[in-house]
Amino acid sequence: MTKKTITIVGAGLAGCEAAWQLIQRNIPVTIQEMRPIKTTPAHKTSAFAELVCSNSLRSDDPIHNAVGLLHQEMRLCKSLIMEAADKSKVPAGGALAVDREQFSKYIEQKLRQHPLVTIKNEELTELPTYNEENMYIIATGPLTSDTLAEDIQKKAGDKLLHFFDAIAPIITADSVDMNISWKQSRYDKGDGDDYINCPMNKQQYDEFIEDLINAEKISFKNWEKETPYFEGCLPIEVMAERGHETLAYGPLKPVGLKNAHTNEKPYAVVQLRKENIQGSLLNLVGFQTKMTYGEQKRVFRKIPGLEHAEFARLGGIHRNTFIISPELLDQTLKLKIQKNIRFAGQVAGCEGYIESASVGLLAGIFTAFDFLNRNIVLPPEQSALGSMLKHLTVSAETDLFQPMNINFGLLPPPPIPEGKKKIKGMDRKEAQSTIAIQAIKKWTEEIL
Repeated sequence: MTKKTITIVGAGLAGCEAAWQLIQRNIPVTIQEMRPIKTTPAHKTSAFAELVCSNSLRSDDPIHNAVGLLHQEMRLCKSLIMEAADKSKVPAGGALAVDREQFSKYIEQKLRQHPLVTIKNEELTELPTYNEENMYIIATGPLTSDTLAEDIQKKAGDKLLHFFDAIAPIITADSVDMNISWKQSRYDKGDGDDYINCPMNKQQYDEFIEDLINAEKISFKNWEKETPYFEGCLPIEVMAERGHETLAYGPLKPVGLKNAHTNEKPYAVVQLRKENIQGSLLNLVGFQTKMTYGEQKRVFRKIPGLEHAEFARLGGIHRNTFIISPELLDQTLKLKIQKNIRFAGQVAGCEGYIESASVGLLAGIFTAFDFLNRNIVLPPEQSALGSMLKHLTVSAETDLFQPMNINFGLLPPPPIPEGKKKIKGMDRKEAQSTIAIQAIKKWTEEIL
């Protein structure tokens, strides 16, 4: 008679949270972590759940910030990561900043001292062969070892991306000034209004180029310098440095467009494209960047129409490894081609520490239900947890799939109150948060 086993590969936030959810349901687990036998260029220690910054968990406001909402939902699900964060919290205003050493130590002690946890220090070099009795959660993070990444790439059919990742900022649609901007596709192709356009005259363009060139940039670590830029995804300031008019003939070219407010052709145009189906999030087309976060906000808010832009995600560039999860994973995070394997954390296609932990939480709960032969109950779509899961497993355009932080644009819009035409801003966020918390409380009655 065979005995079911569960192995979690990776002791980052996702792996630790997955393990915790399983042992809280009296299910034994093995945590397989390659450090300290083999290290990564980014890790400084061999500790579990290592953070790079005390403020890595970001805002703790559950009403007006989607990250804080995710925190609260995870607390309701009895998250180890949130328990550790609350125990190691340091003063930081509305942010959930932690003592990193204390945070990591708390998590590692909880797991190492638990009788249902076995720790195994060994690198996983290839995906395990199929055996329905042996379940795996792959939570190896964005720095998955080259050998394992190569095996995933081979078995998943080139659905794993490993590159110098450049991403553009994403803003909320209702923060764009439509008295300045207008909807139109070049030459009115597609539906004709697939893009929102922010116009620049010659003086505005010249000043914008100077701002891009002179803005403070993020310095690369030595190991990152070895990874070349992907030419089709260059940081916008690198393009600007190649020549003053490069952007005017590139992503900011105004051809096929006419300003709907003035009936004139602008000198340059910044285009915004829908980032999600409901159009609540917009991508700044061609605006991959390595500018610091503060500089991004300062420079990009100089774009006409974006003076009050609210950023759901800031741009960045870094080495990353992740799978195209909407193609590879089912709704319970299982690998479609091998049902005894789930993916969790950043390698599964989310962005950010707390997002990784939340996906680990879901992977742990789903695996527990499989282990116990219970029907899996998915988190409600109105919640941050449900919205993150949907982002990873349901996508209309998988070719454009990119890791993303949790934000209110991923959550469904709230009902519009009677007598109002729409609900926006803080009122919208408060309504979404209230609905999400209520939905998660009901869900926990089924999964705890």
